[in-house]
Amino acid sequence: MPATTTIIDYEVTYVLRPSLEETEVDEKANAIAEGVKTRGGEVVGELEKAGKRRLAYEIDDVREGYYVTMHFKSGAEEQRELERLLRLNESVLRHIIIRKTD
Repeated sequence: MPATTTIIDYEVTYVLRPSLEETEVDEKANAIAEGVKTRGGEVVGELEKAGKRRLAYEIDDVREGYYVTMHFKSGAEEQRELERLLRLNESVLRHIIIRKTD
């Protein structure tokens, strides 16, 4: 009997390198969203692109980055895979995934 996957609401915010062009930021953000969908997750609503902002502290000699927030629903396994892929993505300076509760 297959185990049923519990679907959980998440929010991920990540910071992309400031050296990217606006079109590249859109491409990267859309690719990350597509990756969630490909693995059986569901992106909820629009991607929230806050634009280029100053970072609270310097990361790898970088002082600013493009902030993107995405709400999605998926199982815990898909969330862990997204986390792994964000860590490996050269364009992503930092990310945080939050499990949303009611």
